[in-house]
Amino acid sequence: MMQIPENIQNLVREEFARLIQKVKLLFFTQAFECPHCEYERELLNEFVKFSDNIMLEVYEFQKDVEKVKQYKIDKIPALVVKGAKDYGICYFGVPSGYEFGSLVEDIIDVSRGSTDLTEETKKRLRNLTKPVHIQVFVSLT
Repeated sequence: MMQIPENIQNLVREEFARLIQKVKLLFFTQAFECPHCEYERELLNEFVKFSDNIMLEVYEFQKDVEKVKQYKIDKIPALVVKGAKDYGICYFGVPSGYEFGSLVEDIIDVSRGSTDLTEETKKRLRNLTKPVHIQVFVSLT
């Protein structure tokens, strides 16, 4: 069973106090052949306890076909972070290690409906004329 250390729990609670709007965590899993799914589900259940503004929805990868298609899920575990708007934030694999902090920040940004990007960066992004698909790959090494 996964347990977030108490000092980290306190930090996350403090960070989640900044949440303004509700955030949905859409977790895609399956009961078999997913050794990391249970670990991630436990992590997400902890997040829900940290703030009333976080809701968890769990979907079965092979059963909830419409949701899988809607969010373009092609592997599990998968996590979509969605607020009043869907910003296209999706994690594949367990967001632990460095990704843990990124997930916390993404939840806060989605709740606020904004990021800490500079105005110059936001201006450049507004000038994009085609959709951009960004993927970040992380390894333990």
